[in-house]
Amino acid sequence: MVSLWRKIRATGRVAEPAPPRPGGPRPRRAAALGGSVQIRHVDAGSCNGCEVEIASAFGPTYDAERYGARLVASPRHADALLVTGPVTRNMEVALRRTHEAVPEPRLVVACGDCARNCGVFAGGYGVVGAVSDVVPVDVEVPGCPPAPEAIVAALRGLTGR
Repeated sequence: MVSLWRKIRATGRVAEPAPPRPGGPRPRRAAALGGSVQIRHVDAGSCNGCEVEIASAFGPTYDAERYGARLVASPRHADALLVTGPVTRNMEVALRRTHEAVPEPRLVVACGDCARNCGVFAGGYGVVGAVSDVVPVDVEVPGCPPAPEAIVAALRGLTGR
């Protein structure tokens, strides 16, 4: 509490400074979105570690919305899917249908090691595979769980801001 108060008095802000602008290439289809991306989060079978970090990324400290990324409740309103966890047998069809419900040009972000390569759940009896085994992936965010800064940097790569 004291350090937060000192920070507010010293800087006048509570939010963290912006992470460095991503230097990698922006996905071609992201350019058509015009700097603003509506995101539908899909938990395909995670341990919820990534969800905690996504909540932090969209919270007041890291504030991903200031870069044009916004969470939405319906895939029909989304431009991109933010998928966490390995894809389980129970979520395979749901993920495919959600992906199909997102209008073109749609993007998919695999968030966390489990979404990228099944992580610690690789070989599990209920695991179908990584997100890229079920739907095409445009951006990967490494980490178990990924830091909020990494999530925000990936989303900035989509928005171009």
